[in-house]
Amino acid sequence: MAALDPFCERRPVSGVGIGLRDPHFEQLMQHDHGVPWVELLTDNYLARGGVTPRQLERIAARFPVTLHCVGMNLGGTDPLDIKYLKTVRDISERVGAAWISDHACFTAHAGRHYHELLPLPFDEQTLHHIARRIEQAQDVLGQRLVIENVSAYVRAAAPMTEAEFLGSLCEEADCDLLCDVNNLHVNQVNFGLDAQLALGALPLSRIREIHLAGSENRGPYLIDAHNHPVSEPVWALFRQLIRSTPDTPICIEWDNDIPDLEVLLEEVARAKRIVSQSKALAA
Repeated sequence: MAALDPFCERRPVSGVGIGLRDPHFEQLMQHDHGVPWVELLTDNYLARGGVTPRQLERIAARFPVTLHCVGMNLGGTDPLDIKYLKTVRDISERVGAAWISDHACFTAHAGRHYHELLPLPFDEQTLHHIARRIEQAQDVLGQRLVIENVSAYVRAAAPMTEAEFLGSLCEEADCDLLCDVNNLHVNQVNFGLDAQLALGALPLSRIREIHLAGSENRGPYLIDAHNHPVSEPVWALFRQLIRSTPDTPICIEWDNDIPDLEVLLEEVARAKRIVSQSKALAA
């Protein structure tokens, strides 16, 4: 991977951005579509054949950026990959990323990578374990991490709810939270949980970013596939959340069966309308 010279100071993000995917790259670079910021999948940059240094430079010159990771394995038991973390840190510094995020999950065990965001048991032992690893990662990265809640398809019996676990994690590790609203809805359907109750129990002061995405209906359960528009139940949960976090940046994700950019821009526009309506009602 070619080295990049620093070229961009860290810039804050606000409003409704999108997760930048390759099919939309040139459209976003060449025309002003009113997208205020973009989220980059860091691991796409690291992969062979992924985003090139020149593309990364163009993105960061045009947009404020955040970095979203899937490879830290924060909940795993293998040693943290310090080389990976240092590479993420270097990319963050070179693109001026507002922050770096990853997930409350494990992705590898005994050297085997599963390429899935696998859920953790919500108990004290796991809490202390992942908190220590987040602290270690933050020391390498030189900044506070933003940790995302994940969807699940199996779940171990545990003494804590997900919201309780995440709230305690934010306090113990001094990290922030990325609230993925679709993941809350997926878990509600898959496990019979109350997503509204879970949303209300999250540490609102720690929520630094919101994700909105679509899921795939498999009959008795949902898959967090990011291949459909945001569903109506997720929009309803978003309305609830945004009343308490009106200025939190929002990212629209779409990773599979990627449509024309205009479809994502329609999702962006709807999220903006909901935020504006919420602020008007609160005024």
